[in-house]
Amino acid sequence: MFTGCGTALVTPFRNDFSLDEAALRRLVKRQVDAGVHFLVPCGTTGESPTLTPVERRRVVEITLEEAHDKVPVVAGAGGYDTTEVARAAREYEAMGVSGILSVAPYYNKPTQEGLYQHFRFIAGAVSLPILLYNVPGRTGVNIEPATVKRLSAIDTIVGVKEASGNISQMASIAALVPEDFVILSGDDAITLPLFALGGRGVISVASNEIPAEMSRLCELALQNNFAAARAIHTHYLPLMEVNFVESNPIPVKAAMAKLGLLQAVWRLPLVAPGPGSMGRIEAVLQTIGLIDKSYAAAGD
Repeated sequence: MFTGCGTALVTPFRNDFSLDEAALRRLVKRQVDAGVHFLVPCGTTGESPTLTPVERRRVVEITLEEAHDKVPVVAGAGGYDTTEVARAAREYEAMGVSGILSVAPYYNKPTQEGLYQHFRFIAGAVSLPILLYNVPGRTGVNIEPATVKRLSAIDTIVGVKEASGNISQMASIAALVPEDFVILSGDDAITLPLFALGGRGVISVASNEIPAEMSRLCELALQNNFAAARAIHTHYLPLMEVNFVESNPIPVKAAMAKLGLLQAVWRLPLVAPGPGSMGRIEAVLQTIGLIDKSYAAAGD
């Protein structure tokens, strides 16, 4: 269910900072039509920390409606309050999502035993499959491979989104967990190398911009056609990299605004990219052929 390309959906806002439901519906439909393999609303890329509980429910509800059961929907439910995360997971389960993506608790920096007990508690609260989300650069804590191995013994914990950027750690996880445990890249640029280690796909930022291309990259890699997958990877690597020239999702939303997919609006504390970063984003969009020079110069 969770192999291939899953899109970490951005959350579009109007100029008054309210949720842009019409734009969200268009974005989800675009993803489904492009052949993405699953959708992940309310994650980091979706600016979930600045969404209210009501807004999170609405984003998930709209995603489910527009997905029309054509692709799985994996809702983001994570945080530093274990009981609150479990409550949100139960709520999403009642709404009919296919699974939960749960980030490691941030700020309070639990021990490895604390991480194990946190995810074990959430797994006991729902019957849904759960993907762990390890992103130590944001959370301040790393889910160590030995802890991932312990958690993989829990039936409903079925995989991990690995965004540590540490290839050696990813290799260790692949060597420790059962063969059916799904390892997904949390970094677009590491997707292809991770396949060689036994990875099964990516939860992607770049697929907000290029859903068909990222999905095809994963399909080719799953077919062991690494030459063709590498050609896609090489062409779009500048986009994968520039999406992190400032904190995600600042660059990806700026690029999508350039492509006419949403309004360039972020909620504080996120702000628009600086002029230098915006110039780099536009240059990459031109280089890979998503916009031409006249379009970028017009500032449309």
